Amino acid sequence: MSIRPKRREDIEKMRAAGRIVAEVLVRLPQLARPGITTADLDAEALRIIRERGGTPLFYGQPHPRGGRTYPGNICVSINEELVHGIPGPRKIVEGDIVSVDVGVEKDGWCGDAARTFAVGEVPRRVARLLQVTEEALEIAHREGRAGLLWSAVAGRMEAVVAGAGFSVVHEYVGHGIGSRMWEEPRVPNYVGRDVLRDDFLLVENMTLAVEPMVNMGRRDVRETDDGWTVVTCDGKPCAHFEDTFVVRRDGCEPLTRWTEPEHGG
Repeated sequence: MSIRPKRREDIEKMRAAGRIVAEVLVRLPQLARPGITTADLDAEALRIIRERGGTPLFYGQPHPRGGRTYPGNICVSINEELVHGIPGPRKIVEGDIVSVDVGVEKDGWCGDAARTFAVGEVPRRVARLLQVTEEALEIAHREGRAGLLWSAVAGRMEAVVAGAGFSVVHEYVGHGIGSRMWEEPRVPNYVGRDVLRDDFLLVENMTLAVEPMVNMGRRDVRETDDGWTVVTCDGKPCAHFEDTFVVRRDGCEPLTRWTEPEHGG
């Protein structure tokens, strides 16, 4: 496994790509309301990405097992859909939970992040699902510092999810990121024999896309007939949060979270 820390100038280019991702992730929950289609969200994301000089990473990506290339600019997954939902004519309705996954390349470097949000009122247990999944991501943010083995962080993430009565998905995990969207290492959100076998040390200036995926019910998922969309096998809701991070000595610094621009006086 070849895991290379990034140079300062490369991290700054990733930050620029990540800022576009963050802007999209701020805008789409504002736009998402009953009657809006998932294609509308995709179109707005593409508009922002292009206006900021970026390129959507997901469009045209080949499926890992062959077949149809990905036809959307972002992924939009609703309720029991976990990841890779294809934007289209489906209308959002009151009470949906919507996951948007956004990847951007700018000047040869990448940013990748996802958020799940509710449209209107949702049951308390569903709101708790979103909260816990976001908490799992925050563990990586706070605790993923240089010098730790990744399994120590992943174990803590899994414990928070299991403690709330939810399930961590095993089949889909995070990844290294940089000049390519998918780089080494594989970044799981749980600890098992495979994780310990491929464990890795967090090193300063390593860049990772960490993305806990959590199901309300069983952890089992399957791919639908469209060749991309992944859903829970029991039909229960699920949530997905992700950020691109750079590993520091005191935690993981997010590169895909919105901050207000600084204005000189």
